[in-house]
Order: sequence, then structure tokens, then C-alpha cells
Amino acid sequence: MMAAPPPSNDIDNEPDVVEFGIAALDARTEERGVSFPVTSTELASAHGDVRVAVDPAGHEITLREALARCDREEFSSKQDLLNALHPVLEAERESSSGILGRLWALVPL
Repeated sequence: MMAAPPPSNDIDNEPDVVEFGIAALDARTEERGVSFPVTSTELASAHGDVRVAVDPAGHEITLREALARCDREEFSSKQDLLNALHPVLEAERESSSGILGRLWALVPL
């Protein structure tokens, strides 16, 4: 169950932003300091537990699961990794959102 965000204190006029898909993967690899080039095996060993949100509702996939579904073994750059995993994350997003998920995606948070 997801908790409601805390009430705004009127200091932050920016809307809440939910990272998912490639943007979330980009942020997680940045946080973990992943260096390139890197192999799928190395990524899975060192960072496989990283959870990446695939939709605004918060459905997640681990980096290990995403790499297992990818047909690439080596990534020369972060952009190369993002490009290779984009179809995997999109497929997971589509499979995780039934009719209710699609309706929730339309509701502003």
C-alpha cells in the first residue's frame, strides 16, 4: 500500500515527480556509481538488487530481472545500457498495468 505524500508547506511550488522506466534506471545507476564499460554479469552481481519503478503506480522490477530479459551481455556506456533496457522496462510496464493500473496512471498524484 502506498502512503499519501505529506502535506505541502507552501515553500515547494514544484509538483511531485515520480521517476519510472528509463528515468528511474538512470537515477539508480547514477546513485550506485555504475562505471562503464560493464557486463550484464558484473551489473547483476554488484547492483542486481536495485529496484526500478516501471510505472507511476510504483510497480517495480529488479535490475537483475531486467538484465535477464535483455539480449545484451555488455554495455559500453550508460546510454547503451538505457537503450538496451528500454524495451524490457516498457514490456514490464505494459504487463503490470491492467485496466485498473491504466486508470491509476491517469490520476494525477
